[in-house]
Amino acid sequence: MVRLATLALVVLAVLGFGSAAAANEAQTILDKCGHHEPFSGYSQKAYREALRQMTTTGIEYGECESLIRKAEEAAAGGGAGATTGTPSANVPSPLTPAEQHAVQSAHRDGATPVQVGSVPVRPGVVHADIASAVNTLPRSLFAVLAFMVAGAIMLAIGEVRKRVRSRRDS
Repeated sequence: MVRLATLALVVLAVLGFGSAAAANEAQTILDKCGHHEPFSGYSQKAYREALRQMTTTGIEYGECESLIRKAEEAAAGGGAGATTGTPSANVPSPLTPAEQHAVQSAHRDGATPVQVGSVPVRPGVVHADIASAVNTLPRSLFAVLAFMVAGAIMLAIGEVRKRVRSRRDS
């Protein structure tokens, strides 16, 4: 019984280390890609984890997603070598039949809502709450806004004082 429990603990530790190693590799991939350094030779799991960890901004404005996908394809035997992490290595892979169908239906259907989970998403409509908008503002902008509000309050106080004094004198 003790041996079985020990064996179970060892297996769990090895599995936990494996996922931690993949997460560590994923961060290494993202770091190398972000610094335009070459990366290759990682496991498919590490590439998938790196893609999962990418930020929306990185996906939208960076080239790392396509470079990681290319490296993932090369590691799977579908590409001709490793990625260099440079823009010249950013070669698009051909669309799968499902992706081709999705593009064609997007052209055909236009801006119809797409069901994501239980929420319909309408293309072109930005759903933003005020908390997320405020949290992304730089601190320097908050400082300028605070200075402007303080100045407006000082002007209002000065105006009230002028009116009170003019009434007293009359």
